[in-house]
Amino acid sequence: MNEALLRSLTPSVLGILVRRGADFAAAEDAVQDALVEAVRVWPADPPRDPKGWLITAAWRKFLDATRAETARRRREDLVDEEPAPGPAPSADDTLQLYFLCAHPSLTPSSAVALTLRAVGGLTTRQIARAYLVPEATMAQRISRAKRTVSGVRFDRPGDVATVLRVLYLVFNEGYSGDVDLAAEAIRLTRQLAAAIDHPEVSGLLALMLLHHARRAGRTAPDGSLVPLAEQDRTRWDTGSIAEGVEILQAALARDRLGEFQAQAAIAALHADAPTAEETDWVQIVEWYDELAGLTDNPVVRLNRAVAIGEADGPRAGLAALAALDDSLPRHTAAAAYLHERAGDLTTAARLYAEAAGKAPTLPERDHLTRRAARLNAREHR
Repeated sequence: MNEALLRSLTPSVLGILVRRGADFAAAEDAVQDALVEAVRVWPADPPRDPKGWLITAAWRKFLDATRAETARRRREDLVDEEPAPGPAPSADDTLQLYFLCAHPSLTPSSAVALTLRAVGGLTTRQIARAYLVPEATMAQRISRAKRTVSGVRFDRPGDVATVLRVLYLVFNEGYSGDVDLAAEAIRLTRQLAAAIDHPEVSGLLALMLLHHARRAGRTAPDGSLVPLAEQDRTRWDTGSIAEGVEILQAALARDRLGEFQAQAAIAALHADAPTAEETDWVQIVEWYDELAGLTDNPVVRLNRAVAIGEADGPRAGLAALAALDDSLPRHTAAAAYLHERAGDLTTAARLYAEAAGKAPTLPERDHLTRRAARLNAREHR
């Protein structure tokens, strides 16, 4: 069973059902039922036209649900409307669905959560982790969003800012999480940049390209994480870096600074440094100051504290870190790193071990565990 194929077909199939008249909540339920059916049937009898099969199956699921709620005299009419199996349209409706999910009847946070779940393919747990909230809280938020848009005609698409937020979170999950969605997020952001002349769209595309360019160097052959300072920079994609920098420079020249442009500027400074030692940390701190002024995101201030530790010394970084909530994700790992830089190996080893217990992914947990073990070994020599 090709789960990646099913995932890639889901947005287009969902879009077709919505265009045919299904309300969003019913269409999503029908597509999910069709996917379950595909998982059951395809291994023994794979279809020649997977997309056409899914469209037909999902439409049938939708009609079955509708028939259960309507009078008997309407059931025969609805059966006649059922589309016959055949070649599926080749149009890509994914980006349109992103805009439709960002509906004006939803708050931006609810629209983002719904789109990540229904179109982006992320689990409730992954979305909750991105938003730094409990999984149960996010599940309630998504359920409320579905109820809000149930029966609503999707003829008033949402705003660009909400769609950009969704694409950003999809890319982040694809870049570092369990589901590889990074390339799809880049593809959709390219489409958006081609359709809309907006500096923040360009900033997001530049940010994605600059991060994606370093992807090959992020892991060792055994799958373990490689910190940025230790990465083999010859493995970075210089073509993507050059493209990202060019797009960023054009966006910054318009003097309409936004969050994604500031993040891209930080990524460009990392990508521009020939070695980790030559990184312009002073300028990176300045960009984090700009970013902190644009957003109230506590993770930005955490990253800023680490950057201060590189620019002004680990003690300065620890002082900046002390002003932040120590329950922040990766706060303990950042403290461990800065204590290691300051030469306090005992404290660093203890904090690395503590951070490993809080790590959201297995590779990150293994990396932090190895850090703790390495420092403990040095201490006992």
